[in-house]
Formats: sequence, structure tokens, C-alpha cells
Amino acid sequence: MIPSRTFVTVVIAILSIATSTDAVMNGVGKLPVMGYNAWNAFACNVNETIIIQTAQYMKDYGLLDVGYNHVNLDDCWAMKDRSATGEVMSDTTRFPSMNNLTDQLHALGFYAGIYSDSGWFTCAGYPGSFMHEEQDAMTFQSWGFDFLKYDNCAIPFDDIVREGVMGKYQRMADALVKVAEDTGTTFIFSLCEWGWNQVWLWGAQMSHSWRINGDIEPVWRSIASITNSASFITQATNFYGRNDLDMLEIGNGNLTYDEAKTHFTVWALVKAPLLIGTNLATISQEMVSILKNQEIIAINQDPVYGTSISPFRWGINPDWTSNATYPAQYWSGPSENGTVIMLINTLSQPADMFFNLTESPWIRAGIQYSVRDLWTHTDNGTAVRDFTAIDVPAHGVVALLLKEDGYESAGMMPPCAGEALTQCTAENGTKYS
Repeated sequence: MIPSRTFVTVVIAILSIATSTDAVMNGVGKLPVMGYNAWNAFACNVNETIIIQTAQYMKDYGLLDVGYNHVNLDDCWAMKDRSATGEVMSDTTRFPSMNNLTDQLHALGFYAGIYSDSGWFTCAGYPGSFMHEEQDAMTFQSWGFDFLKYDNCAIPFDDIVREGVMGKYQRMADALVKVAEDTGTTFIFSLCEWGWNQVWLWGAQMSHSWRINGDIEPVWRSIASITNSASFITQATNFYGRNDLDMLEIGNGNLTYDEAKTHFTVWALVKAPLLIGTNLATISQEMVSILKNQEIIAINQDPVYGTSISPFRWGINPDWTSNATYPAQYWSGPSENGTVIMLINTLSQPADMFFNLTESPWIRAGIQYSVRDLWTHTDNGTAVRDFTAIDVPAHGVVALLLKEDGYESAGMMPPCAGEALTQCTAENGTKYS
């Protein structure tokens, strides 16, 4: 059975009411969601049988065991028209009983997710929730769902909505809070607004995650572009709210094995939700092994540090350069067990990648560091002052965990490392040059 929680899911508008604040205090929604979303693999060709079979694949492949515990519907689950009293209804052929669906998912050990839209219609033309927010929220709760993805199509005219983008989403956030007050259960609320330059400024006020870009495609060009977008807003991510880079396309399209590893590593280490978008009936075990890298997942689910890793050097481009083809290459951040380093080779051929340790703000001068490779799962000796990753594959990634391993040896020359060398000064005022 599904694990019990004091609150079924996470907080909505975490600063606004006591119910939500209690959810935060209980740790609900603290970490990124992991699971499955049906859209990229099936689009509108989805039904109850496919969803339950997918959940079974999640169990059979061991994905549930490593943390992928959500199975979420996307668009096209509804009838085209509401009932005479305004209720949204599930498709009577493909989803004859939503309660039966959620009961089966819960019995398999999963939380169940559903989809709606902040406009008149969903992106596929089914009923949206505008002006039905509380009614729909109560319906979703009565069906047993735990998660709501909320899209941005069919926007009402300005003279009807009379709100900015934030206000349009706040309507459903408020409705979910009302349902929480009335029933004692809440939803994980995931915004899908697509605007990386604005949504992160307010998304954390009302949701678990917020989309920062348009729909992902299973090609390197899309992975690079989304990585570029994420590189400028890493400060928006922390416990209870994070940038959503869209679904994991591991095993879809034309991504090579190395590109798929990079895709997964970026999403996991920037603390994005990890929602698989692949048809699990056809995925290879090689690709499943990427999704099950528990050392990478441990960073995504770190209980001590909720922040994203961030670039410390862009690499090919000058720092702070936006380039959708060649995004930032050198990233780092803190974790419960050491400093995380991510190196991305954005070139189309293998390359060595070098950095001075203290370029990362999380590395201390005068300390040597043990090196753990999070993909080879090997301990690779000690790094002193700098590190070079040899022959990183085209569009490939290196993920490392650096742990303090004592002081540098005495008498190191030069006496200061990296950029500090230009101001390296003895106690008597003599500068090293």
C-alpha cells in the first residue's frame, strides 16, 4: 500500500495558511517529486490499462525502489463537456472510474497525479479549470489524486480574468488550500507556465515546482537549450520549490547514451522534479540503469541541502553568456556528503576539462579533496588544487563528489592557487609573483 502521510501530499501557498504551514513543518513536499508522466510517451492515446501497466513496469524495473513513487496522468483524460452541474468528468471509455485507477496506483505503492489547465480549455481542447477551480479541486480530491499539473493554454481575455499570470494560477492555489481546509488533504501543485524569465520569481509562493521552458524534445539541441535557461535561475531552487525542466526523455528519440546521462545528471543536480516521460514497454535496460543511478538520485533528494548546483565558469563562452547551443560547462554546489561538481562537454567531440578547485565557491583553499565519480561509482584518488577530466565524451558529463581529505602538503608552490595568485601576499607585505 501507499506509505501513510499526515498530509496526503504537499503544501499549497506555503506561507498563507496554517494547514499549509503544518505541511511544511512535517516535511511534506520538501524534496523534488520523482515518478512518471504519461504525456511524452502516449499523448492522448492513454487509458487506465496503459497507466496501470506503466506503474507495474516501474515496480518491475526497480524504479519505485529507488524513489520514483508518482504516476501522473497528463492531458486528454476527460470528456469534452462538463456535466449539467459543471463537474469535469473522466472519459467513460478510457477512464471509467478514476477512483478505481487511483486505488490501483495506491495499492502498487504510488501516488497518483492528474492534469488540468488555468484557462478555458486544456492544451488538447478538454475542459480547463478557469472559473471551476474549487469545483475541480474537490473533484480531484474525491477521486483520490495527490498531484496536479496545471497548464497555461486557452487563456481568458484580459477583461475576464483581470489578473496577471501569477493571479491566474493563484486561483487554483487558493482552491486547493480551501479543499485542504475542508478535507485535511492537499495536493502537490506543479505549475506549467513555460516562462523561465518570470515564473520563478513567484512560483515558490504557491507551488512545488514551476516549468521554466517550453516542452522538451528528445534531442541534444533541446537538452542544451534547457540547461542554458536553468543556468541563470539556479538561485530560485530550494526546499519546497524548484525549477521544473520538464520530463526525462531517457530512452526517447535520438539521444545517445552519453547525452542521456548528461540529461539525467543536469535535471537531478539542479534539483528538478524527475518525472520519466518514456514508454517503459520499449525502454532499454541500459537507459533504465541511467534512471536508477542512486548516487545521482541521492543529490537530487539531499535532505540537508535543497539548493541547485550553479555554474562557476561557463567555459566555452565568457561567464554569464546565454548560449542555447553551448551552455555553461562547469557547475558546483554543496551536498550532505561533500561538494558536487558537474562538468558538461557541450562540444561535438571528446575533450579534456580542467578547473582549479577553488574556482568553486564551495571548495576551501589549502585543503586536498578525495574524488568520488558518481557515474563509474569509483574512488579516484585525491585532487590537490586542480582537477582534469580526461576525454569527456561529446555531449557527455562528469559528476563528482569531492570530500575534504586533510591539508595540502607543506611547501606547495606557488603559495596560492588559481586566481588568488594575483593577490598572494606574505605577512610582511611581500607579494608573490
